[in-house]
Amino acid sequence: MSSTIISIGTAVPNHQIAQQQVVEFMAKAHGFNGKGSTRLKALYRATAIESRYTVISDYAKSNSEGYEFYGANDLLEPLPSTKQRGELYRKEALSLSIRSANSAFEFSNLKPKQITHLITISCTGMYAPGLDIDLVKSLGLKGSVQRTCINFMGCYAAFIGLKNADAIVKSDPAAKVLIVATELCTIHFQKDSNEDNLIANSIFGDGSAAVLISGNPNDSKLDVQLAPKAFHNMLYPEGETEMAWNIGDFGYEMKLSSYVPDLIEKGIADLVEELKSKVDVEHTEHFAIHPGGKRILEVIEKELKIDKSQDWAGRAVLKEYGNMSSPTVLFAMRKLLDSLTSANKQEHVLSLAFGPGLTVESLMLEVV
Repeated sequence: MSSTIISIGTAVPNHQIAQQQVVEFMAKAHGFNGKGSTRLKALYRATAIESRYTVISDYAKSNSEGYEFYGANDLLEPLPSTKQRGELYRKEALSLSIRSANSAFEFSNLKPKQITHLITISCTGMYAPGLDIDLVKSLGLKGSVQRTCINFMGCYAAFIGLKNADAIVKSDPAAKVLIVATELCTIHFQKDSNEDNLIANSIFGDGSAAVLISGNPNDSKLDVQLAPKAFHNMLYPEGETEMAWNIGDFGYEMKLSSYVPDLIEKGIADLVEELKSKVDVEHTEHFAIHPGGKRILEVIEKELKIDKSQDWAGRAVLKEYGNMSSPTVLFAMRKLLDSLTSANKQEHVLSLAFGPGLTVESLMLEVV
């Protein structure tokens, strides 16, 4: 028995902010002017991001007197507490999750009452009773649906959800699994102008992706689906201090070192060869790579000896949305899935994501 991704739905908040617009907000917040502001603008141009989405309208406002979430001044003081940011997460995460889930249902023949398992993924907010229970009520899922919450694992967490869903369907052919990954990264803006904060503030955005997984391809309305064939992961402990995610007094604090691409570069080729050996795949036609940042994509393309045109899905997501943490790689899969036809049957898709630890996750999919 094999599992199939029968549909992927995505959703973003209403506030779309151009990268050149948000840098003006950030320069004021960090107290930069002159050379400091010029360097910050150069950093933002180098991200290859054109726009991001956020639940916070303040980022788009030119006058601090109109700020609603942050203090109504250029220094944003008083900064919102972790509690206030958590309350905003609870308010906004549900509606975004509902939208992505409904989008996934639109491309399937499944109804909410048919879902047997719900997996929710997030690292940017937690509460209890949580997002999983709110989704059961809001989507009209059965009260007996089996729930699993994957929290605080970061950008690679979608792969953990896919692994769990794949195992569930293989053990129970009648299972219908809904995965919802939702992140509100922009609510955790950090004002201190250290390197970690400057990098994080320049690339992260908000978004949600939902995946329906079943053992029956007829549950999909799509001409083609993606079937997981093999997973492989590796932990590189030497990168533990280079990528981390901690809870602070004023939101969650990201540790994202500029050395992360170098760490990924060291082991990515060997990891992919290990993955391919599990399914005896020599040639990969398509790629859905988590766009953790422009340099990460460049390093992976170099090590895997692929052209950036082959990595078009990840690059397009980075350009249009930035890095949304866990749902980002699912956005890339959705773009890729939309481009495939029955002529691509039996071709393979390599997908990769990275996160705290340093953890690297890989997945080989087949077009079916």
